[in-house]
Amino acid sequence: MSMYRNRYRLSLVGMLAEVNWVIVLVMTLICFIGFAMMVSAGNGDVNPYASSQVSRFLVAFIIMLVLALVPMHLLLDYAYILYFIGVFVLLVVDIIGHTGMGAQRWLRFGGVNLQPSEFMKLAVILALARYFHQLHPEDIRRLPYLLIPLAMLAVPALLILRQPNLGTTVILVSVGGIMCFLAGVQWRYFIAIFTSVIFAAPLAYHFLHDYQKRRVITFLDPQQDPLGAGYNILQSMIAIGSGGLFGKGYLQGSQNQLNFLPEKHTDFIFTMLTEEFGFLGGLIMLILYGMLLWLGMLVAFRSRSTFGAMIASGVVAMIFVHIFINCAMVMGMLPVVGLPLPLMSYGGSITVSTVLAIGLMLNAYTHRNQFPTRLTPKL
Repeated sequence: MSMYRNRYRLSLVGMLAEVNWVIVLVMTLICFIGFAMMVSAGNGDVNPYASSQVSRFLVAFIIMLVLALVPMHLLLDYAYILYFIGVFVLLVVDIIGHTGMGAQRWLRFGGVNLQPSEFMKLAVILALARYFHQLHPEDIRRLPYLLIPLAMLAVPALLILRQPNLGTTVILVSVGGIMCFLAGVQWRYFIAIFTSVIFAAPLAYHFLHDYQKRRVITFLDPQQDPLGAGYNILQSMIAIGSGGLFGKGYLQGSQNQLNFLPEKHTDFIFTMLTEEFGFLGGLIMLILYGMLLWLGMLVAFRSRSTFGAMIASGVVAMIFVHIFINCAMVMGMLPVVGLPLPLMSYGGSITVSTVLAIGLMLNAYTHRNQFPTRLTPKL
């Protein structure tokens, strides 16, 4: 028995040694900066934000390591099953979901609110990765074979849009589009879709909810309603501008400490960071994100299976689009869509889903040189 235990320990140590700990380190550093900013959002107190966020992160961290070590063929086998489970849960949310702030996005378990749309992004990444993995390269260029991935994106996107949750819908569709492009789908299809969206935009505007229309109008002219719809973005730009080059110092941000800055612990946490640490602090934060994305792309490049490469690419795309939209949003370059900053913003579902996405990326790295059952090399 002792010999068996020693072999198991050696095997576990060997498996853990295969994990890309540089990715884990960069991710953890970003999260800890987020914890520090949540303390600032709580006016120097770990409650109510930082303490609960640390607990969520620790739970997600353990699951991430388990996910990084499971055999990749299990992810392949269960990819479609997880996708259909995700769609079913979205249907449940549409019927009996908990409503908050005018949106029906959550399922409540005891005192915990779960946002299934955040985890649906992971299911879509796995499903698309499996589909393109099993598709012959020549078939990727044929239109009939693109109908299935389009349906994979359209079904959850429409269900999430009904909640309504425009931000997550944009993320889901963007990630799917990037994965299709990286898989080898021809440019002409993207140009056709983009052109159709441009021409359909005026018509789609009339189907937006009133608050979504106000966000678009506010984006074009924030001064039109400075105390109403334009308040959030104006306060954000004031905070970013007042931070200057080096910032006002930790816990010294006036827009934050005097509660002028809205949603400072979630959607506008990057604004709070730049107010307290200035342009330099924001730049360092973006460099850390850039390192994480580059490490993820290296995983995709080095993976010898199409499935692993597509998983890593999908996770990189998901995190990148989140960062791009959130940072552009808080600087007034895009309309406010209520999208948190991954690994930094307060929130259970977004934190757990992003850390698990890193776990999928780590799995692709851990098995980068392996060809488990049903997995074939990249062509």
